[in-house]
Amino acid sequence: MAIVRYLTHPQVQIDPDVPVPQWGLSPIGRARTEALAQARWLARTTQIVSSGERKAIETAEIIASRLGIMIEIREAMHENDRSATGFLQPAEFEQVADRFFAEPHLSVRGWERAIDAQARIVREAEAVLARNRPGDILFVGHGGVGTLLFCHTAGHPIDRVHDQPAGGGNLFAFARDGRQVVHGWRPMEEAGA
Repeated sequence: MAIVRYLTHPQVQIDPDVPVPQWGLSPIGRARTEALAQARWLARTTQIVSSGERKAIETAEIIASRLGIMIEIREAMHENDRSATGFLQPAEFEQVADRFFAEPHLSVRGWERAIDAQARIVREAEAVLARNRPGDILFVGHGGVGTLLFCHTAGHPIDRVHDQPAGGGNLFAFARDGRQVVHGWRPMEEAGA
């Protein structure tokens, strides 16, 4: 059974003066990813598909280097578009993110609507899955769109209750055939499936 995993990038180097899509991994995020790259359960991975954002690409490259495979970058796998507000302080960001998930049909403060971000990430994932290549697939991306993909795959309505645990560096898995969820969000260190 081929397994599809969606991994969110771990901790990033936050810099309010740099656009969020250009943030890279922090030393902690890089160390977590380097440790993950050693995991035996990644051995059957034949495709690594990354968002075009720097933090996702850096995460994907560390794992791909260890496995000896190339990454594919799909620009449309980016995080929900939040450029209307730019960087927000953590408390304000959490409030806006709560509304993003609670009101999926509305654009909260100019952000991309959750229903549109969900349609986009599902379309991107399904385009990759339609190739039906052998082996496991690892998508590397972001918490917001990852949660929207999880909600779709699990048959849940859009709701932040299904969001990844805080901090990033989490993953969920589903069977390629039938799209049955194998496990929900787990920290990358505890994935083991």
